[in-house]
Amino acid sequence: MPHTESQLINLYEHPGHLLRRAQQISVSIFYDEMGDELTPVQYAILRNLAGHPGIDQVSLSAVTGIDTSTGATVCARLAEKGLLTRTVIPTNRRQRALTITPAGEQLLQDLIPGAQRLRRRLLAPLTGPEQLQFMELLTKLVQENNEQSRAPLATRENS
Repeated sequence: MPHTESQLINLYEHPGHLLRRAQQISVSIFYDEMGDELTPVQYAILRNLAGHPGIDQVSLSAVTGIDTSTGATVCARLAEKGLLTRTVIPTNRRQRALTITPAGEQLLQDLIPGAQRLRRRLLAPLTGPEQLQFMELLTKLVQENNEQSRAPLATRENS
């Protein structure tokens, strides 16, 4: 081990621990700003569905970066809430084509101010240039480590 490398005795030197804490903080602020009608994962699924009408559940899970069983459960809950519809795909009866409902579209529209406040609050401790750098580095970290995930994020073209 190089002399300058930490032995990582302090838990707060572990990037994974800090990322977990950042996620806890992000979820807490999410509920403060967005209310409790949707969970963060439900919001992500619905937001991605709005941009990919007619996508199937497996592909929607992949472009959201969640596993397919979680995606199916989340889609079922969103359908129960009347925020999306699930239609059997005739060529693959095990798959469902998804469409956001007008109520789902309206909810997403109503949540835009909360999402903007969430982003501002989460990044508030950083200066403007630091916010840009943080987002660039966080994006790079996620993209470069994508294949290490249990549910690698897929682009629409790959799914």
